[in-house]
Amino acid sequence: MSRRHSNRHASPLFLVATAAYTANCALGASVAARLIDTSRFRWLHHALYIATCATSAFAVVAGWSRGPRTAGRRAAVALLPAAAPLAAIPYLGTHSRRHPLVALAAAPFLIAGLVLSRSTIDRK
Repeated sequence: MSRRHSNRHASPLFLVATAAYTANCALGASVAARLIDTSRFRWLHHALYIATCATSAFAVVAGWSRGPRTAGRRAAVALLPAAAPLAAIPYLGTHSRRHPLVALAAAPFLIAGLVLSRSTIDRK
């Protein structure tokens, strides 16, 4: 199997991780703006957070396992720093200004991971 072909297997995981993160941020922003009332299904935000963390971890492992000098490895390295803000969120409280700020701190790393996972250019 060619290196170019094997890099594409990690890409969907980066896409799913970014989609879960985006859905979670959209739900959180909608609740904060009082556009949606989640008092009856508060678990949804937590489920999306868990999905974001799990798919991000799977994407890092899948990307890293592609080997050195591959788009998957570069994407995994780019996504890895998102673990810090994602891990800190449960300990910072949900009713403060820092909750959305810390949550948004993961965005650049998720986007970078997604963009790099879609790259087909390998370094020689």
